[in-house]
Amino acid sequence: MRRFLGVTLVSAMALVLSPVHALEQPGGQSRALERFSARLQTVLNSGSPTAFETVVSSELLPVLAQRLERFRQDFPEVMWQVEPAESTPDGRPTLNLRVRGATESEGLTYSLDATEQIAIRLEAGQLVEQELLAQQSLLRSGKRPLSVNLAIPDVVLTGSRYDIDLVVEEPLGKALVAGGLIDLTDAQLTAQFRPNLPLAPLGGGGLFKSVQAPQQPGSQTWAVMLVHPDGVVTATKRVRVVSSN
Repeated sequence: MRRFLGVTLVSAMALVLSPVHALEQPGGQSRALERFSARLQTVLNSGSPTAFETVVSSELLPVLAQRLERFRQDFPEVMWQVEPAESTPDGRPTLNLRVRGATESEGLTYSLDATEQIAIRLEAGQLVEQELLAQQSLLRSGKRPLSVNLAIPDVVLTGSRYDIDLVVEEPLGKALVAGGLIDLTDAQLTAQFRPNLPLAPLGGGGLFKSVQAPQQPGSQTWAVMLVHPDGVVTATKRVRVVSSN
């Protein structure tokens, strides 16, 4: 068993640079979203906890501030990148976030590369609602981080079986490799819980599992770990589960 260094990205917040009515003007939504994403990137990279007090509703602030602080404890030096993305089918603006950096845990130095897409709703210049649409993170340790490919679908049908693969992209020869997989609950994600991950011997090619989607629409979040001679690879991925309709 090894403790999994969970990476749950914080749903982001930012100052609104334009009045809400600017989003309703022709072409205004795109320009406003670009300014919004630029300010959000600045706020996230500033590391100032007080910057969020005036940009989110009082209902959201306690939870989001706590999650952000926990993330900064695990990753004190990271760089955020924020870009506008395509709107959802129901017209909500979305943002793509990417965070990169490094941290130390249990004597190992990890490099982080994670992405997240969120849909947002603004009201009176404050963030009042956000929805996590997609999330993926990859942590690698060692002096020569192992090159891997995380192959997990973004969207699957209810009740279907699908593959979860963490593929090693270079030969490991006769080296022993161990790995494990666990389904993270929403409660564990909210609490940024670090579960113990059971490990088992693997072939040199990586970890290959077939899993079952639930019968009801929603999401699944998977945590994967691969232990190799040069270090450890851990990853998370959120999978949307949709009905055939």
